[in-house]
Amino acid sequence: QVQLAESGGGAVQAGGSLRLSCVASLYEYKIGCLGWFRQISRKEREGVAVIETGGGTTYYADSVKGRFTISQDNARNTLYLQMNSLKPEDTAMYYCAAAGRTCTRALFLNPPAFDYWGQGTQVTVSS
Repeated sequence: QVQLAESGGGAVQAGGSLRLSCVASLYEYKIGCLGWFRQISRKEREGVAVIETGGGTTYYADSVKGRFTISQDNARNTLYLQMNSLKPEDTAMYYCAAAGRTCTRALFLNPPAFDYWGQGTQVTVSS
C-alpha cells in the first residue's frame, strides 16, 4: 500500500512559478513509476509528467515541455514538479500518482493504470 500527499499548490499570476511536492509513504510496495497528472473540472485526468524511479526516464506532455521539470529525491521518498512560465491554461487540480510497473509512454497516456493517487493540490494561474 502507498499513501501520497501533495503540497505546494496555490494561486499565481501568468509567468510565475510553483513547485509541487509529493511525499510517498510506502508499505511493502515497490514503485516503478511516479507521476503528476491534472484535471480541469469534469474533464478527463491528463498526464503532465512521469519519472521512472529506478532509471530516471521521464515523459512530459507536449504542453509543458520546456516549462515543467519532474524530479525525485529517493532518500526522502519525495516527488517534485517545478513549474515555470505558468499559463492560465495550467489551472487545474494536480495529482500525484504511483504505479508498480516501469514507466512507459503507454502508461503515461493511461492514468487509470496507476495504482495509487493523492488527494490533489489546486493550481490557479491568473492572466
